[in-house]
Order: sequence, then C-alpha cells, then structure tokens
Amino acid sequence: MRHPRPLIHLLAGSAAVLLAGAFALTASVGPAFAATNLLTNPGFETGSLSGWNCSSIDSVTASPVHSGSHALQGAANNSDDAQCTQTVSVQPNSSYTLTGWVEGNYVFIGDTGTGTSDTDSWTPSAATWQQLSTTFTTGASTTSVIVYVHGWYAQGTYFADDLALSGAAGGGGGGGGGSAPAAPTGLTVTGTSSSSVSLSWTAPSGTVTGYNVYQNGTKALSATGTSATVTGLAASTTYSFAVTATNSAGESPKSGSVSATTSASGGGGGPPPGGFAVAPYADLTNNQEPMLNSAATQAGLKAFTTAFVIGSGCTPIWGDTLPVTNDPTVSGEIATAESDGAQPIVSFGGSSGIELAQSCTNLSQLTAAYQSVINTLHVTHIDFDIEGAAIADTADNATRFQAIKALESANPGLVVSVTIPVLPTGPIASGDAFLQQAQSIGARIDIINIMTMDYGSSFDTAGADMGSYAIESAQDTLAFAKTVWPSMTFSNIGVTPMIGINDDSAEDFTEADARSLVSFAQANHLGRLSFWSVDRDQPCAGSANSLSQCSEISQASLDFTRIFTQFTG
Repeated sequence: MRHPRPLIHLLAGSAAVLLAGAFALTASVGPAFAATNLLTNPGFETGSLSGWNCSSIDSVTASPVHSGSHALQGAANNSDDAQCTQTVSVQPNSSYTLTGWVEGNYVFIGDTGTGTSDTDSWTPSAATWQQLSTTFTTGASTTSVIVYVHGWYAQGTYFADDLALSGAAGGGGGGGGGSAPAAPTGLTVTGTSSSSVSLSWTAPSGTVTGYNVYQNGTKALSATGTSATVTGLAASTTYSFAVTATNSAGESPKSGSVSATTSASGGGGGPPPGGFAVAPYADLTNNQEPMLNSAATQAGLKAFTTAFVIGSGCTPIWGDTLPVTNDPTVSGEIATAESDGAQPIVSFGGSSGIELAQSCTNLSQLTAAYQSVINTLHVTHIDFDIEGAAIADTADNATRFQAIKALESANPGLVVSVTIPVLPTGPIASGDAFLQQAQSIGARIDIINIMTMDYGSSFDTAGADMGSYAIESAQDTLAFAKTVWPSMTFSNIGVTPMIGINDDSAEDFTEADARSLVSFAQANHLGRLSFWSVDRDQPCAGSANSLSQCSEISQASLDFTRIFTQFTG
C-alpha cells in the first residue's frame, strides 16, 4: 500500500540518539540532589512502595541499593515490564529534570502527560549502578504529570534507587489530589485465546495513576493504560472481570463486570474479529485525517489500521519522520479516534519507506522497537505490510518472524496479521515463500490480509471485475495457506481492496464491488475486511484532489465505510 506523504522532518540517526543516551548515563548526579525532590518515597526508604503505583511483580529490596537501605526491585517477565508510576503536581510552562539510578538490562525512566513532548531515558545494560536523566517542559495547562520507571519484557530483574524530579513544585502538593477516582466505564472483552482474555475500558475523569484488574473478585494484575491482557487461564472456562482506577488518594469502586470464556486448546481458525472485523487503513500523515473521525462518528467505524510505522535505524517512526514514542500529532489523532469509538491496529511497513526489520537487523533491538510501539499505543493488534522487494528478502524476513514469535510470547492475546500482494490466483511466488518461512520459524500468523488491487495488465485486458477478483483472491489464498497451516479457515483471511480507481487506472473497485465482497465475507466469516483507505472514502474536491486523498469516482463521502461496516464477522 502507499506510504504517507514524503518525509519532511530530518531527525538525528539512531547512533546520535544512543550517543546522547550514553552522555546522560555518565553525567554526575552530585549537585542535582541538592534541589527539592518532588517525588514521594524517591529512594524507597520507607521499606515499601508507598507513594508509587506499581505492578504486582514489583517489590522493595535491601540489596543491591545505590544509597540508603532500600531500592526498587522489578522482576520483569514475558508479559509484564514491572512498571512503577507516580503522579506529581507541577507548574504549567515549566522545565523539569527526572533522574534515577538503575541496574539491569533495558531499564527505562520517563514521563507522560506533560502536555508537550513526553520524554524518556534508558540503558540497554547496566551491570552496576548507572544514572539516567531526562528533561521535559510542561504545557500551558498542565498541573500534574506521571513519572515512571520500568524494565523490559523477558529481560529479567532490574533495580532502581534515588529517583528525583526537580523543578517548580505544583500547587496540589503532589499525588492524585484529595479523593480517589471514579470507577472506569465501558469495560469490554476485546479478544480471547485458550489461556488469556484481553480487556479494554474507558478512563474516568480526574487524575488516575493506574488500574487494577480483578478476575473472579481477586486482583489479577495492575496496568497503567486502558487495556490489559490476563494470562495463565484455563481453556474452555468462563471468568468474570472488573477494573478499578487508582491514584495516591486511593482506589475507585469496581467497574461493571464482564464475563469471557476462553477458547478450547488447539484447533484452527483465527481470532474472533469482534470490533476489529472492519479496519480500513488510515494514512495519518496525508492531511485528510478528519475523515477517520467522521467515519467513527458518522458511519459506525469501530477499528482502523494506522499507516505506517517505518524504521530509522532501530527507532520506529511515522511517515512524518517523528518517533512513534514522541509524536504528539499522530498520537493525538489516534487518541481522538479512540475517544470516538474506533480502536487502532498498528501497521508496520508499506510500499515505501523502510520497514523496521530492514533498518534494524539486531534481533533483540528489533523486538524491543516493535514492543515500544505496542507499549506506547497500548494496542492488541499489529500488522506487517510487506511488499515490493521486501517480501523477497529472506534474511530480513527471518529476523522479523523471529521478533514476531518473541512478541507473541511476551504479549499473550496479541493478534498478528501480515498484509501481502496477491493475484486472483492467490499469493505471488514470493508471497508463498514468505508464508512458508513464517511457518518454518514458528511465528503464528492470525490473519493473512491480502491486497486485492493493482493486478496488472494480465487481468485488465477483458475489463477488471474487481469484486469477483477480490473473492477469487481470498479463495485461492486460503487454498494455498492450508498447504502451510492445514487448520486455517476463512477466519484467517483478510481482504483489502483499493476503493475507487487503483494505481492501475484500468482497475476500478466500485460500490457494487464492495457490496459483493461484504456479502461473501459475511457468508464465509472472513477474519477481517479492510480497504485503502478511509482517507480516500470521498469524492475529489478542494484539498482532496489526488488519488492518495480521494477515490476519483462519483460517490458520497464515507459510502464505502458505510457498506463495509455492514460486515460483522
């Protein structure tokens, strides 16, 4: 699929970022601690985690310590990065410096909710105590921020001590204010497997520093975002879940409960589509982003696929070249869509730019880069759009599939799709080899999403029946997929046409074609329907005046979205 608009902001390369990190690690802490420390229990000298909201696998230890008699110990595992957070009152339009001493592999400190650009600092390896430091500036209306420290998935135990936040004290005295938050709302089951249940919910108003998830009335885990996956469950078993919100003043009442039944062990078929049954691509950097919000609020769209995360070394960036972890514009667009009721799937790659596995060939760094996107955007569904020369690059593909395998282990319930080019006869030859390589490495592919577009002159000579071609492509892709994974069904197949005029102008995917595809999808219970793209679901006029911004056919705005959202899985 198309890549977003041309790169317009040049960033320093990953080597420069690492050099800056190395400088931070060697800076002396000495005089900095003379300033007022805005953190509560910054060195864990109370012998407890008081003042912090921490994962259930965090604890206080007496050894090793950087100073005093206690430090934080976080036992990061495959599904939990052992994060601790604290909400601190601050002044608007002010600068702050966060520092901390750490030991362990892949340890992070950082800030969120600053109202400007959130920042972090990390070390890939600290065999002895090392200092991390990061500086941020608050926005014009920011009166509190959340600071955090955490390790990394499957990287083992880390230690942290003597954290400090220096700057102007806020008027609220720190913490979460004078009262506990209200209960979260909208608790929903977003996915299940034989051993896990994924949940999402809506944050209450006011200051919230974290959430507790309860399973059958007992606390199962803590989370900092509005989604979580409960793991270690028994197959074919029904569980009840509820969520509470927390801040330094206490814990909210429990949300309304939901029930979920885990699937049976083994067997074929993809994950139930649920709210992700229809997820068109959204180009978040082509100046037509309001179309996504209109699709959610006016046409019933419940999910979308973000296009595209690419690579700058081992740094995941959006098409505007800003890092995914620090792009307030795109993060804001995604947050707005979520508040409108549409959930994101993050897509890596695209037809242009460099996919992360091409720019970051070290497996552990590549896995960490993918994981940083999952953590930043709190997603449960990821997509890899691999096409052009990239789909035939077996070396990069091998590294990517190994990383996917690691991500699936570290993120139970994660749904992974690959988006590949096809013909009405099925995947192209390099696509066949791509899927076979995934199977040989052991990466689980939940959805094979096929691009039913731009078939070329061999299929255009007698007129391109794009609706029939899309259906034939799905049928023939499944036929091949079953030679690789015999248990696959149509629930493992997704279909993505390019609405309206394709890049190959002889191909025109019409509204009638869309209705035909939706009817086929509903009858055969496809795993996903998508299209390129929701930004283009409008007639050409005004600023939407090119193929990347409109369909170039006669239609009303959001016609295709309204047709596709009739598919329920």
